[in-house]
Amino acid sequence: MVLVVTATAGVLSAAPAQAQGAWPDKPLKLVVPYPAGGNADNTARLLATQLGQRLGQQVVVDNRPGGSGTIGAAVVAKAPADGYTLLLDATAFTVNPSLFPKLPFDAAKDFAPISLVLQVPLLMVVPANSPFQSVADVAKAARARPGHLTYASAGNGGAQHLAGELFKQGHKVAVTHIPYRGGAPALTDLIGGQVDVMFSATTASGPFVKSGKLRALAISSPRRAEGWESVPTVAESGVPGFQVSEWNGLFAPAGTPRPVLERLEAETRAIVASPEMKKRFAELGVQGVGSSAQEFSAFLKTETTKWAEVIRTAGIRMD
Repeated sequence: MVLVVTATAGVLSAAPAQAQGAWPDKPLKLVVPYPAGGNADNTARLLATQLGQRLGQQVVVDNRPGGSGTIGAAVVAKAPADGYTLLLDATAFTVNPSLFPKLPFDAAKDFAPISLVLQVPLLMVVPANSPFQSVADVAKAARARPGHLTYASAGNGGAQHLAGELFKQGHKVAVTHIPYRGGAPALTDLIGGQVDVMFSATTASGPFVKSGKLRALAISSPRRAEGWESVPTVAESGVPGFQVSEWNGLFAPAGTPRPVLERLEAETRAIVASPEMKKRFAELGVQGVGSSAQEFSAFLKTETTKWAEVIRTAGIRMD
């Protein structure tokens, strides 16, 4: 009996190693919890093509929008931890735990961070004919008439909204938030002067700045950004430590075998560092990162803590 049990145990223990060694032997699914055509979707499709070539298996992008990104993330959290289902998530991943009273997953425990793929800083922009020439001008006007100035966003709880709240808290001023159903209509009204100011990703607002329809007062990155060297950071304009970005990162379900995670991390970092991808990111106006899993984990903890405090202070809540 002992011999039979020992032999059986040996066979069972060998099975995962054999399966693991064969990975990947079928196509992978990359879940994007946002609609097709957006920044996260574009990133996912670029990454999927390159990752598929390197792994020798097709990587299929699966858009699962809804619930501010929570629906698609829940799909991956509940998927088998075998390396065949991945998640390409964004800024909302570190915001949702503080916005929603109940989530269908535990963001800190149900996922294995693989790599922070890219970041996109936000520009603080005003209409071209705005009287504001600097961040200090906006802060001064806000202090003079509390609640009179307005700032637009693509919707409640997004990076644009939270950047505005962080700015308000940093300057201790009252500015009225005007949420829109998407960034495009918000920018349209900003250009038309219906709202006073907005924090918007360089990829969205940058072309309007360069065409002269908007004026950039500051950028939300910790240092002046490539291509925007003449634009001061918000941090150097009166809010020390101010740093906000829209980002995309790669995750797997928690419990995915370590060798699989290490392979995915190495391939993702190599893709982001490749000349081809660097050129593509430059064309899109985004900043490639390609972090280690450890660096990405630390980033997620910092972001989650920061936004929890901003959301608590502002009293923001989503049903």
